[in-house]
Amino acid sequence: MGIITVENIRIFANHGCLKEETKIGSDYSVNLEVEANLQKSSKTDKLSDTVDYVFLNRIIKEEMKIPSQLLETVAKRILNRIFNENKSIKKATVWVSKLNPPIGGDVEKVTIKMRKKRKK
Repeated sequence: MGIITVENIRIFANHGCLKEETKIGSDYSVNLEVEANLQKSSKTDKLSDTVDYVFLNRIIKEEMKIPSQLLETVAKRILNRIFNENKSIKKATVWVSKLNPPIGGDVEKVTIKMRKKRKK
C-alpha cells in the first residue's frame, strides 16, 4: 500500500447557508489523501498503474463548483466520485476548509474532515 496526498488546492466557490455566501462566494482550501496499492506502478513506472493526482485535482475542482449549503455535502460528493471512478483506491480522507468564514470573529478557517473506506 501507499499514500498519495494532494494538498492545499485553492478554489473560489459558492457554498454556505447564507444567501450572501452563495451569491458572493468565498475562498476554500481542499486537501485529499488516498491509499492505494502503489507496488505495481513503482515497478512499471506507468501512470496507468497508479492513481493520477491530476484526476484527483479535477474531481475536486468539479465538485467544488456545485453550490451546497454544507461542506459535508461537498466532501461526500468528492469521496463518492473518487471511489466510483478509480477502483484501486482503498481509503480516502478529504479536508474542506472555508477560509475567513463569516462567523463573527477573527477565524482563519473552518474545516470538515471526512473519510471513506472501500467495502470488500
